[in-house]
Amino acid sequence: LQQGLEAIQSIECFLLDMDGTIYLGDELIEGTHEFLEAVASSGRKVLFLTNNSSKNGETYLKKLAKMGIEAQPEDVLTSGQAAAQTILQEYPGKKVWVMGNDLLKRELESLGLCLVEKNPDLVLTAFDTQLTYQKLWDCCNYVREGLPYLATHPDFNCPTETGFMPDLGAMTELIFASTGRRPDRVI
Repeated sequence: LQQGLEAIQSIECFLLDMDGTIYLGDELIEGTHEFLEAVASSGRKVLFLTNNSSKNGETYLKKLAKMGIEAQPEDVLTSGQAAAQTILQEYPGKKVWVMGNDLLKRELESLGLCLVEKNPDLVLTAFDTQLTYQKLWDCCNYVREGLPYLATHPDFNCPTETGFMPDLGAMTELIFASTGRRPDRVI
């Protein structure tokens, strides 16, 4: 027990998943406020993380604020933001086709990615709650062409207050079944 307490005391920044960890739906999980207050009073930091790329960082900041959690843009990191950073570093100047929500696309563009609907240099798949059959079809065609293929995260299901909804990992399996390819990299 003493070793565990010493290990926790040496932590400078806590990385906290959001969906299903500090909240479920629009309800905070019991003890979240108390934990965050203890971290803040000890002078340490928190970084809120999420695999859920169906929303942008601003949406998460607003959601946290509604639950009484004050956070700044630099306190939140989404898998979409991490994907943008990866693409900017490893594929600079490349045109990106995205299977993702409009919120994510706007955020990716604001971070400096060049998004296109035709003739991309690479494919990025994300948790797309605006998914259409046409998007899946286009995605499979681009993946079959052999373009670099990245995914924001591997989750098969997204936890909700009423159970689970299919997430990107399930769509990745559909794309694999059609193309024979899995993502070259999962962010």
